[in-house]
Amino acid sequence: MLWVKTLHLLFVVSWFAGLFYLPRIYVNLAQTQEAGTYDCLLGMARRLYRFMTPLGVLAIVFGLWLMLGYGIGMTSGWMHAKLLFVVLLIAYHYACARMLATFERRANTRDHRYYRWFNEVPVLLLAIVLVLVVVKPF
Repeated sequence: MLWVKTLHLLFVVSWFAGLFYLPRIYVNLAQTQEAGTYDCLLGMARRLYRFMTPLGVLAIVFGLWLMLGYGIGMTSGWMHAKLLFVVLLIAYHYACARMLATFERRANTRDHRYYRWFNEVPVLLLAIVLVLVVVKPF
């Protein structure tokens, strides 16, 4: 089970690296006026999104495996809360996909400040999930 936990943590960390960096690319996309720079950043965003999506899927798969393997059921309040925030992370990931599609259509209407704030969301979600898993307050 320690291997499963190791793989879960590896994929969570890797997924979060993408969740932290992709919105930063969006900040730069929202700021740039130069077509060549825009195309380069858009290519980076596409490749990063394609790379981080399987990492997120694997993080979730190994997390579910841990739940089953350790017998952490739905009787634990902290696990209910953690799963809620995991669902929010999946929604955030999906929101990143929608934003990428908007940039691909060159239809972005938001300024860079919006993406700077959007970039803070995974930091807050990660902090909450870490507290839930380590402290188990419920």
